Amino acid sequence: MSDGRAAKRVAKFIKPLRVEPGSTVDLTEDFDPRYRAGVKKREGVELLRTGVSLLADHQARLAAQDTYGVLLCLQAIDAGGKDGTIRHVMSGVNPQGVRVSGFKVPSAEELDHDYLWRYAQRLPSRGEIGIFNRSHYEEVLVVRVHPENLDRQKLPEEAKGPDVWQRRYREINDWERYLTDNGIKVVKVFLNLSKEEQRLRFLKRIDRPEKNWKFSAADVRERERWDDYQEAFSEMLSATSTPWAPWYVVPADRKWFARICAAAVLAHTLIGIDPQYPSLDGQARKELLAARRGLEAEAPGAKHRTD
Repeated sequence: MSDGRAAKRVAKFIKPLRVEPGSTVDLTEDFDPRYRAGVKKREGVELLRTGVSLLADHQARLAAQDTYGVLLCLQAIDAGGKDGTIRHVMSGVNPQGVRVSGFKVPSAEELDHDYLWRYAQRLPSRGEIGIFNRSHYEEVLVVRVHPENLDRQKLPEEAKGPDVWQRRYREINDWERYLTDNGIKVVKVFLNLSKEEQRLRFLKRIDRPEKNWKFSAADVRERERWDDYQEAFSEMLSATSTPWAPWYVVPADRKWFARICAAAVLAHTLIGIDPQYPSLDGQARKELLAARRGLEAEAPGAKHRTD
């Protein structure tokens, strides 16, 4: 398949997942966690392989060009499948060109800085794909559902007023615009899991010894705030899906389909950048040819053949 045909196919595939900038999202009404676009699981294997191949090709070009970086933000509720998505989607790319960062409870040093500081420390460099496993959006999700976390951030009293979330949306949008203007493309994927599927995944983590380490009693306590999180997710998607950094809501109840979607979204971003291998100028090409002649002359029997 040509690059042009692949680009059109990928764009069409992910269009239903995109949150249109300026739209108002009701997550429970607008996006189905079990949506699969008519794709059957056996077809999904080949689709994922195609997506990973596209990523590998474009990532190599991205690294060689050394002009753009890509930041993939992954958000989901507990058991949403972030780790598995990263593992499968990035399975074919050069690990030297990818950096994954996870963000948990902020440290004392991090709390002594502004709330975006710790995320800025982990941004990808030019030529690199950076993945945030949870991201700066925790600052308008977990912190919003648990406002006691806002108190730990040592903000001035006037910065904790009722407009704090609207202000943070604006600040995040401005920050992402700044990154994009400087060559760091931002793409955001929300893995949309149903409450019933989360329940089943929690049970697997409890019942299977090799998955026990993934489960925490805190997960169940957070599940009790399901409706609060759905509201926070909906408002976040509405306020921060922008033309320069759109959100894609990926149906996550079927892990295999979620991985295809995430690969397609990332591939679409790289195809849009269209990175190219650097071309040599005349002098550099002369030096390259001279080096080639020198190396050929070193071959066993080369002197005999030229005599």
